[in-house]
Amino acid sequence: MEKKPKKNLLFEVAWEVCNQVGGIYTVIRSKVPAMVDQWGDEYVCLGPYFPQRALTEYEPITSDDGSGIYQVVKKMREEGYAVEYGYWLITGKPRVVLFDHRSMAGQMDRIKYNLWERHQIPTINVEDLVNQTIAFGEMVRVFLTYFAQDYAKKFDITTHFHEWMASSGLPDLRREDVRIATVFTTHATMLGRYIASNERDFYQKLPFFDWKHEARYYNIEAQATIERLAYLSAHVSTTVSDVTARECEVFLGKYPDLVLPNGLNIQRFAAVHEFQNLHMKYKENIHDFIMGHFFQSYSFNLDKTLYFFTSGRYEYVNKGYDITLEALARLNWKMVQAKMDMTVVMFIVTKQPYHSINPDVLQSRAVLGEIQDTCEAIEKQIGDKLYMASASSTDHHLPDLNQFVDEYWRLRLRRTIQTWKTKRLPPYVTHDLKQPDSITDCCERTGLKNHEQDRVKIVYHPDFIASTNPLFGLDYGQFVRGCHLGIFPSYYEPWGYTPLECVVRGIPTVTSDLSGFGDFIMQIMRDYENRGIYVINRKTQNFDQAADQLANILFKFVRMNLRERIQQRNKVENISDVFDWGNLRSYYDTAHDLAAKKAFKTTVN
Repeated sequence: MEKKPKKNLLFEVAWEVCNQVGGIYTVIRSKVPAMVDQWGDEYVCLGPYFPQRALTEYEPITSDDGSGIYQVVKKMREEGYAVEYGYWLITGKPRVVLFDHRSMAGQMDRIKYNLWERHQIPTINVEDLVNQTIAFGEMVRVFLTYFAQDYAKKFDITTHFHEWMASSGLPDLRREDVRIATVFTTHATMLGRYIASNERDFYQKLPFFDWKHEARYYNIEAQATIERLAYLSAHVSTTVSDVTARECEVFLGKYPDLVLPNGLNIQRFAAVHEFQNLHMKYKENIHDFIMGHFFQSYSFNLDKTLYFFTSGRYEYVNKGYDITLEALARLNWKMVQAKMDMTVVMFIVTKQPYHSINPDVLQSRAVLGEIQDTCEAIEKQIGDKLYMASASSTDHHLPDLNQFVDEYWRLRLRRTIQTWKTKRLPPYVTHDLKQPDSITDCCERTGLKNHEQDRVKIVYHPDFIASTNPLFGLDYGQFVRGCHLGIFPSYYEPWGYTPLECVVRGIPTVTSDLSGFGDFIMQIMRDYENRGIYVINRKTQNFDQAADQLANILFKFVRMNLRERIQQRNKVENISDVFDWGNLRSYYDTAHDLAAKKAFKTTVN
């Protein structure tokens, strides 16, 4: 009797499955529809269980679905592990197993002892996040061990681990020869992120760092050791860009087997003009904010105003905020010298500790709203009376419209405008920060303080943008669509979703050749600048040269006419398909195939 061929089963493990913390959540969540297309029911996500977060993203499976997963979860529950099994409520609706690390509290000493005894992973006095991830990693190890014991004859099992937070159990899975193929992806090395923030010329010094010495110096020995061992233990070791691959070689012990670039789940519009219409629509929301923020002090022509922005974690050097501000100061000088009548408003969107939104900013918005209400009342009154006068008049001339406005409304409008106007400069920070930071220091030093004569204005918004935000009333994606240019000249950026999010929304963007995204663009496209993607050379240029290059790019962009900017938005939007997971999933397919070949090569057919 002929043997039934085995099915392939893929588990994808990440600390950010059903748990939004940072960029890996975007990677996993956006990739799910493409993975489900490829794997169907044989694709399952594994993540941590946090009850509050699971409320909106998780739906339990309450009866045996015949997959084997339900039985393994049941077995673990009987042994005292708190495990959830159900669906992740996102596009694609994959099955998901979630592990509650709190059920491991009584076993932590044993787990830590084993990690030291078997792998010399030091976990004494580590931060709470490390304890949580170690407990989670152990539960994942137990689950995969049990599943392989019971179902390895039915399935060829591949497990893809993302980052050190999901992977403390991976070395033991290999040590115990559990019958699964393993892939590990580092999205940014722990040491790279720490050292790049603190060391000048990080990339020049990279070959000479001693990983163990640096891990001890930055007090991240546990995390760095788990990351290194997981990377070396996996059948296939991967990272997200060639830029990060160089770090892997130094900090993790070998060059990666494969590079897996990140994508997005891109939904293209049927008609080209649709994304242009959205740009116009959300730009109006930004106009409203600008009027409330600046016009109290002085005004400028909104039809000749461009909106630039940068966003991301507050990493002043890594994210390129330093070089962006320096380039903006130079751009301001160029525009003033050229006597340009254009205005650039630069939004800096990041997360920093603050007390509250600046009360003056909120007050100005409120009074502007009152001016708008008064104008609408006057408009209605004029409209009604003009209609009556026009219908009944024998005179063909336009009546004096002033006669149609009641004295009450005239007085109210005049008084409201008088109380609103001020001689003070518009604030360049929208919130009351708990303390000054490098961004405010740089604005003070370079004089980017929203003087009327300045052609570049600064709006530093130290909180992420959401639709509940009282200043914009937009979610982040809508805000991006309303802008004209995204600026992300990162010094350290393993991939870089922020410029990619601009591209898929038809917004030109600046990146750097030290970001994974910028490096990937340079490899796959020759005429990227013509298509609205500008790449700053930070590999061979010093800070001053790179800032000059960025300032020149921005000055060139400001001098474009409206038609040229619309054409560029069309070109950017047209290349977004390149980054769809439907296309980029093939990199993951290659990694999974290679891992299976390595793991199951001794199998007799």
